Amino acid sequence: MKISSTAIAASFAYGASAFAPSVNPSRIGSPSTAASSTELDLFFMNTLKHKRAVSKVNKPARVKDSISEQEVRGLFELWNSALATGDSRVVASRYSKNPVLLPTVKDDPRTDYDSVKDYFDTFLLKKPQGTILDGKVHIGDGWATDMGIYEFTMGATGDKVKARYTYNYVQEDGVWKIQHHHSSVMPEAVDMGKPITPDEVRGLFHLWNDALATLDPTKVAARYAEKGVLLPTVSDKARTDFHSIREYFVNFLQLKPQGEILESHVTIGNNWCQDAGIYEFTMGATGKKVKGRYSFVYVFEDGEWKISHHHSSVMPEPTMPQAITEEEVRNLFQLWNSALATEDADVVASRYSKNAVLLPTVSDVPRTSYDLIQDYFVGFLKKKPQGEILESNVTIGHNWCQDAGIYEFTMGATGDKVKGRYSFVYVYEDGQWKIAHHHSSVMPESIL
Repeated sequence: MKISSTAIAASFAYGASAFAPSVNPSRIGSPSTAASSTELDLFFMNTLKHKRAVSKVNKPARVKDSISEQEVRGLFELWNSALATGDSRVVASRYSKNPVLLPTVKDDPRTDYDSVKDYFDTFLLKKPQGTILDGKVHIGDGWATDMGIYEFTMGATGDKVKARYTYNYVQEDGVWKIQHHHSSVMPEAVDMGKPITPDEVRGLFHLWNDALATLDPTKVAARYAEKGVLLPTVSDKARTDFHSIREYFVNFLQLKPQGEILESHVTIGNNWCQDAGIYEFTMGATGKKVKGRYSFVYVFEDGEWKISHHHSSVMPEPTMPQAITEEEVRNLFQLWNSALATEDADVVASRYSKNAVLLPTVSDVPRTSYDLIQDYFVGFLKKKPQGEILESNVTIGHNWCQDAGIYEFTMGATGDKVKGRYSFVYVYEDGQWKIAHHHSSVMPESIL
């Protein structure tokens, strides 16, 4: 075989720009609502670009006559150019129909197109580019092997990672393809462990804190290891996978938290480290400051340090209750009243705590969940109500308070005025005062 050196050079010249898809590959073929003609045009355009990219990266590997050692080494560069596209489908197209990929950082062999693509879906997020440092080529009848040591530069982080490699190439449908690819970490480095200093361990907290600052729960959850465990501060549920960890941060990030380590104790092991101590969060949404105890255990996974275990707990010694004055308690009603003015049932329901109970004025059904509370206000808000407190009696406890008395509503839709008796019990939850109990009833003398 003769691989055209001109063709290989042309493939390299295109680089990432020649092959890069203009949309996220994971969206191709995904179910969606009715697509516009423009979206359909984009779908076919991107499918065509993908096919062209596959063709470009495989064309220089066509079988002709014999193959030289230099041309075998050129097959690695084709694979490397496929990595540069950032498209896992293009990379997977370089493997044969019955491949065996033993990847560097996954235990399970990849033995078909889908499983090979699946591996590169994740690996390509690091934007890797490889260089062969030391290699040996063997050529047989219809096959060739390249084995040695390569080094990757991860464009996403700047990290450099060495590994041992074996490629076995075969002729398939007139093209040289990767039939077997075995990649492994440098064994001496494994014995020594990934080096890290105490200051670098503390710096890992800042990566997590920076993820919090994005207010994107997906980015925060991505800081945790594949089998990470999160025992969060304000949830009884242990979070043991990506989706449950992300779910926790969907709510927590609404407070716009930013953390600071006040006291830190670091332990370093072989490819793991631990940081335990006390941190304090400033909640950007409310201005409140909250201290907690923390434990982070990090492991070196997929070429970077990830959070394997995160335990966060409140300070156990008795704390001062959240300060609030009687006037501030009465003003909590105005927050609820302002929510009514939006005429948005979800906004009103969000004023109630997680385990709230609403006993409404004109419904026999106790409302004990977000959905039931929201359902009540869907109907009530059609009257465009606005309330005014006529008589108030306030009680303040330890992180709870109560306001009970008489209020009057003016119904903007009809002009009617309606008096009622009310009880609001508020609790301090997730850094803000929420309605834990709301009982509203008609004036009894008017119905007797």
